[in-house]
Amino acid sequence: MAARSKWAFADAYRLLCFAWVLLSFGPLAYAQQGAVSPGPFAGMSGSWSGSGTIGLSNGTTERLRCRAAYAVASAGSTLQQSLNCASDSYTFELRTDIDYEGGRIAGLWAETTRNLQGRISGRANAGRIDAVAEGPNFSARIILNTRGGRQSVSIRSEGTELSQVSVDLTRTR
Repeated sequence: MAARSKWAFADAYRLLCFAWVLLSFGPLAYAQQGAVSPGPFAGMSGSWSGSGTIGLSNGTTERLRCRAAYAVASAGSTLQQSLNCASDSYTFELRTDIDYEGGRIAGLWAETTRNLQGRISGRANAGRIDAVAEGPNFSARIILNTRGGRQSVSIRSEGTELSQVSVDLTRTR
């Protein structure tokens, strides 16, 4: 009788694992079979934090600490981002509001500590955003890569106090 109980427990465990796999991946398989597929921002929702470096136009490089929050809507095709970063001598707060359609993104950005704002445009696919943020007397290239619970952000600009930012983030919730 004890051998039969062990066997029944193992079968129940396998059945439970199979059900978990079916429930976890079933919606993904359905989406791949013709249902509306999620937009490129679908896996970004939540809070992120991490560190990196900032390069200033005077040639100095400093360590940077960052927090990001992403609100995603419309099945992953609308993104609101808040990125707050600080080094020993520099802080910035970047806000974006971006929409995705047919491989392209478009929206608005604002850097609130310096009262800068403008438009953002580019492309998004498979966990990658490649965009240009433009405003009066300002242009920066932004590359954001997301893989599961990890994300890298790169910002490059010429002719401004901030010349480059490189940050690696991890999802915190």
